[in-house]
Amino acid sequence: MRIFENTHFPFVKHRKKAYVFSGALMLLSVVSLMTRGLELGIDFTGGMELVVSGASAPGATAVREALTPALGSEPEVKTFGESDLLIRVAAEGEITEVQQRIIETIRQRFPGTQPAIVQTDVVGPRFAEDLKQAALYSVLGAMLVIFVYILIRFEWRFGLGAVVALFHDILITLGLFSFLHGWLPFSLAIDQTIIAAFLTIAGYSVNDTVIVFDRIREYTTIFKTTPFEEVVDRSINATLSRTIITSGSTLLVILVLFIFGGEVLKGFTFALLVGIGIGTYSSIFVASPIVIELKRARRQRLAVAR
Repeated sequence: MRIFENTHFPFVKHRKKAYVFSGALMLLSVVSLMTRGLELGIDFTGGMELVVSGASAPGATAVREALTPALGSEPEVKTFGESDLLIRVAAEGEITEVQQRIIETIRQRFPGTQPAIVQTDVVGPRFAEDLKQAALYSVLGAMLVIFVYILIRFEWRFGLGAVVALFHDILITLGLFSFLHGWLPFSLAIDQTIIAAFLTIAGYSVNDTVIVFDRIREYTTIFKTTPFEEVVDRSINATLSRTIITSGSTLLVILVLFIFGGEVLKGFTFALLVGIGIGTYSSIFVASPIVIELKRARRQRLAVAR
């Protein structure tokens, strides 16, 4: 099935507009990360995370105010699903004691409620710090391995283009998580699941980029007298059908998971929806144009040297 066969879209011609668009998104992402920060999950902050059923009627704000004196610190309380509350507590101590205080406080302050603990997760502060470092190393390591892989398969200019595109995808996705947390009706906390989503985005993005790069290399040997910019345009157009069909079918499956997969999968699938969408865009408008600019800079240096 080919829905974009024999197209001749001038992608390279509009690359400067894409630079402005991507630059604006990256700048907004950096500003949001610096001002709003990220909502870190219990995996990276430590503490206790509990899902309480039968206590959503009073509202998250009222429950938080009621639990603050009982726990000795202000907990984070959010609506979870349709009728549950997600409570994150930084308090230390026995989990059974914390659970009992939460249940008793809600029952006393809000008569008629029937609170029950349906899920509990506990992460120690030291373990949380180790997880945070491991997550950072995993993302940086993935980018390094991708650069080395493309360096071996193609050349360093292609490797740099792929890594810049990957950095572009992850930064914008993180920026969107930073900007939207607290506004959407589901959690956008960064935890191990979201890190797995970022690594998935990295793999998908580089796979899409390598398909385009491989066609560029193939066409470079076929059209030896054709300007490199035109070769890139032909390569992108030749792989456009594959890109649209693959990305579209993947996004459709993820959208179904996002809608019907339950509260636990919302953040994970949202990251994939955003990341894969941006990754498809960056393989066309970021990775390939960067290779063009590097090739052009090399030609200019050679011309000056002569």
